[in-house]
Amino acid sequence: MSAIQRAIRRFHATVNAPRLTRLSLHAPRCVEVEFGNGSVFNLSAEFLRIHSPAVDAKVRSIAGEKVISGRRHVGIMSAEPVGNYGVRIVFDDLHNTGIYSWDYLYHLGSNKFSLMRNYIKTLNKYGLRRDPPRRK
Repeated sequence: MSAIQRAIRRFHATVNAPRLTRLSLHAPRCVEVEFGNGSVFNLSAEFLRIHSPAVDAKVRSIAGEKVISGRRHVGIMSAEPVGNYGVRIVFDDLHNTGIYSWDYLYHLGSNKFSLMRNYIKTLNKYGLRRDPPRRK
């Protein structure tokens, strides 16, 4: 049994939340999470990176909005369990400070399409792009 699976079992023994039954890392592209209520979510690296619960130096704040651009091709290097409640995802842009709780992963999966649509609208609003800037 992997460390992530052990963390999932410990978490569900103490919290009354949608039961996370499986977390599969498909590096570098995505994480797939499955919950006991039958919900299965495939969350891309870009989606997880732009919705990181951490704040770091790569975040632009425009008019008070958190805006992360240029992450279309970011990859996931690893995922490490954190306590009984979540996972730390390490991205290939060296971002590694976000801890994704099981509840937060469920929220992201349940609202994936509206969150992504709002993200693209925000980028367009400020003239930003999902693609990284071209090197000169």
